Amino acid sequence: MIEAPARVLATPAALELISRLTAEHGPIMFHQSGGCCDGSSPMCYPVGDYLVAPDDVRLGSVGGAAFFISASQFEYWKFTQLIIDIVPGMGGMFTLENGSGQRFLTRSRVFGEAELEALPTTEKI
Repeated sequence: MIEAPARVLATPAALELISRLTAEHGPIMFHQSGGCCDGSSPMCYPVGDYLVAPDDVRLGSVGGAAFFISASQFEYWKFTQLIIDIVPGMGGMFTLENGSGQRFLTRSRVFGEAELEALPTTEKI
């Protein structure tokens, strides 16, 4: 049996931005946007500024920052690994990277069959 894959990862460039934001704002966290105002972008907040819902799913952490997704959205994405990256541009108006000249972007890949079998159950908050 293979080792369980991470449900969420970050590229080295994203980890660098996470480190800068943490140095500037203190502990941070992410919530995968469902597409309302800022599309389906990963949204970054200081810990305590965003209230995670009781049924949200914690996918893991990136750069020391917890990463959450709504339960309904997780049902669509549970077969994929989220890869947090950055691209040039403006972040959404409520996310911490706004104004940095970069924005977080979610890339994804579908888990292989062996990876799916190795995945533990998810952790709700």
